[in-house]
Amino acid sequence: MKSFSISTIIIGLSCLLFSCSSNNMTESSNPLLQEWTGPYGGVPAFDKMHLSDLKSAIEEGMEMHLQEIDVIANNTEAPSFENTIVAMEKAGKPLDRAFTYYGIWRSNMSSPELREISKELAPKISTYSSKISQNTKLFQRIKSVYEASQLKALGDEEQRVVKLIYSSFVMNGADLDADKKKKYAEINQKLSSLYNDFSNNVLADEENYVVYLKKDQLNGLPESYIKSAAKTAEEKGHAGEYAITNTRSSMEPFLTYSDERNLREVVWSNYIKRGDNRDEHDNNKIITEILKLRNERVHLLGFDNYATWRLQDRMAKNPKNAMDLMEKVWKASTARVVEEVADMQSVANKRGDKITIEPWDYRYYAEKVRKDKYDLDSDEVKQYLQLEKLREAMFFVAGELFDFEFKELPKGKIPVFQEDVRVWEVSYKSTTKVIGLWYLDPYARQGKRSGAWATTYRSFTSFEGNKIVLASNNSNFIKPAPGEVSLVSWSDAETFFHEFGHALHFLSANVKYPKSNSGVRDYTEFQSQLLERWLSTDKVINGFLVHQKTGKPMPASLVKKIKAASAFNQGFSTTEYLASALMDMKYHTVDPTNIDPVSFEKETLTSLGMPKEIVMRHRSTQFGHVFSGEGYAAAYYGYLWADVLTSDAAEVFAEAPKGFYDKDVAYKLVKYLFAPRNAMDPAEAYRKFRGHDASIDALMKDRGFPVPKK
Repeated sequence: MKSFSISTIIIGLSCLLFSCSSNNMTESSNPLLQEWTGPYGGVPAFDKMHLSDLKSAIEEGMEMHLQEIDVIANNTEAPSFENTIVAMEKAGKPLDRAFTYYGIWRSNMSSPELREISKELAPKISTYSSKISQNTKLFQRIKSVYEASQLKALGDEEQRVVKLIYSSFVMNGADLDADKKKKYAEINQKLSSLYNDFSNNVLADEENYVVYLKKDQLNGLPESYIKSAAKTAEEKGHAGEYAITNTRSSMEPFLTYSDERNLREVVWSNYIKRGDNRDEHDNNKIITEILKLRNERVHLLGFDNYATWRLQDRMAKNPKNAMDLMEKVWKASTARVVEEVADMQSVANKRGDKITIEPWDYRYYAEKVRKDKYDLDSDEVKQYLQLEKLREAMFFVAGELFDFEFKELPKGKIPVFQEDVRVWEVSYKSTTKVIGLWYLDPYARQGKRSGAWATTYRSFTSFEGNKIVLASNNSNFIKPAPGEVSLVSWSDAETFFHEFGHALHFLSANVKYPKSNSGVRDYTEFQSQLLERWLSTDKVINGFLVHQKTGKPMPASLVKKIKAASAFNQGFSTTEYLASALMDMKYHTVDPTNIDPVSFEKETLTSLGMPKEIVMRHRSTQFGHVFSGEGYAAAYYGYLWADVLTSDAAEVFAEAPKGFYDKDVAYKLVKYLFAPRNAMDPAEAYRKFRGHDASIDALMKDRGFPVPKK
């Protein structure tokens, strides 16, 4: 499963209820609030970003937005779609711009100063959000429009927008009495501060726990990794040493290749202990408090637990449906882990390694098994996975399926927030019509959160005239040493395609209103997971996966090995993900009173039969998807739900006359699964594409698991 995108993190709760976007009431002198100027309908003024302007920008922007909301709420005309819903959709543009800069600072350029500002802003943003969600006059107007739409339907997209906005307000306490509303707002304010603290604690542990190696401790590591580690160490003031940072992009290759077992344990321990070091950055008490507050809040709304409240507007609908899916796959994945561990132990025994497989050994010996079973060397594969060529491959796929063309803009034409960021103009090949810009921030650095994500600085809408998309992909690839190319693993290449899938989802949007760009969490990962499938197509392999030195395409013999090993290690990857997803659901369906995360995590995983050789992909104390915001809380199962759709949809392409590049299937893909965003019910959209609902069978086949009997 892939790392979460910034679009899944709630910086502020303002855009939870409706999209921030709008005409200015008055022009502010704060540069972070000012309308974007320049080409492409205006672009963010990243060259004018100053942290000293941030706090006042957010505060002033919130006040401006609240004034607009008051005008809507106090309108003396009878409520209508135009004077209530459309007016809300237009409101908040200056604040939206300020949040764009805030998002960059929080995710791409964090600093101790920024974290202090965030800590101060978090409760203020929550209060501002509550003033909107609990505005009685505003909600009565929304309710009136909603009830009228049930009697006399509006247009399809208008009808859905009304439903989405009305449901969001109800889910967030708009129908509560005054006392409960006050309590609800107080809880949200506390939660906002806790989310901020949780995120900052994880980032602090990622920055503070670095392992520095000497030259005689590099056994087994690829040369490209060694060079990058040397460069990182030098940047950190440790010239002559080699830095293993506490991020997944640094940890995973070290655990895969390092022959130094004691160092593998140290690096692994640092990583899995993030937020759980019983120091000033410990997250255990924060988790306990978050769970209590979430439970208390949904009780005000009459729900038994947080998960039931959360899933009411998702494809799964309720926790039982989500758990049923996870449990079916869990049984197969843990059974496969037993087989994988036996294979690894056998290899270790043959080598004379007198060890029993532990979590810090799994990746290392899995790589040995891969070589033994499939004669497949991951480092050999990496020689054909150049980051730049992968980017070209993604552009090729986008051209074939979406008719998109990418043209890189010269440095300086468009402001960027960091020197490594590059920008491309995106247009239709057939018409040359410009539809957006694509920003790429590929490399890890101090202050950038780990993982990979996609976001938009501006989404497409047409209700005020077409607004082109400003989309961004952000990764944490290790920056190559000067003169070297950036080589990545097959898994990282899949992640690159995955996040680009989110960008294509943004760029292909054809919706009228901002609210239609909101996502359904167990559906929005589907489009991006589907795009991963094109990495292994013949056109990509033969055209773009070329050796970094010889320039020759990946040989057919190596391609055959990769495809033969496609289901290899699925026990590990599926189980580590599902452990996190199951824990997420368990946390949000039990009574959280006096819960101790460490004990609860251990007891729950033991009861589930968690293999001792694996840990959760995201242990509780670093589970940012769930505890640094609410985007994936009680919803991390959504990656698996989306993967059921992915595997099922991939069969349509596999069976098409021209396979994965069939134009007719691609047309339906864009029309029903990408362009509508949330302007159409996801289940309905999928049925229009597929002709029926998805089944779990294709997913189980893809992972090499037994297909459940009917």
